[in-house]
Amino acid sequence: MLPSLSFLLLTYLLAAVPFGVVVTTMFGGDVDIRHSGSGNIGATNVARVYGWSLAGWVVALDMLKGTVPVLLAGWLWPGRGVWWPGLVLLVSFTAHCYPVYLEFKGGKGVATAAGGLLAISPWVALPVVAVWIGLLGLSGRSSVAALGSAVSLIVVAAWLDPSVTWIAALLGLGILTTHVPNVRRLVRGEENTVVRPVRWGRAAANADPGLRLRQGPGGGPPLAIWKEHGAEE
Repeated sequence: MLPSLSFLLLTYLLAAVPFGVVVTTMFGGDVDIRHSGSGNIGATNVARVYGWSLAGWVVALDMLKGTVPVLLAGWLWPGRGVWWPGLVLLVSFTAHCYPVYLEFKGGKGVATAAGGLLAISPWVALPVVAVWIGLLGLSGRSSVAALGSAVSLIVVAAWLDPSVTWIAALLGLGILTTHVPNVRRLVRGEENTVVRPVRWGRAAANADPGLRLRQGPGGGPPLAIWKEHGAEE
């Protein structure tokens, strides 16, 4: 029992490392993501402030927070069933969302949940990731993609792998909880996009491509946040 508890504690301490802050501090500029954009330390806000060149690294590292502990848990304690790696994943998810190093103010947990689920049940994780990508492309809003994938996660788990439905339900509830501020902004129509949504129809196809490149999120005026970090004026 003691080694298991020690592993859970170590998992929390490592998964609580705020890679969004670490990466942008080491390779970004002088802007602190905790005081810019949405103020969140996750990859979405990194993309808003510094672009996807840095946000991609944050996504990968946040996913490893879930993948590595889950794989280690299965390797060190084989034969425990799905409950043990599931518990480890929930600890990783909680650590990312509520890190002790930042007064328990962390990210939204989507990447960490996806990374852990890929290790536990890839047949559940992959369709949900596809849903996330599709919703992000259609809406341009990471929060919409996260909320939609959280709901689909429970449905897909119940359909394809019922043994992980309880993990999916807890993760889905956790993601919905961390996105409460986003839901409020969506209701008020104030939620910003992080990528340009897919536009359908002849009007979009015939539009001046130079105009689209000069536009900001949602077709509005250009914003400095959308420039690639380090790009010339």
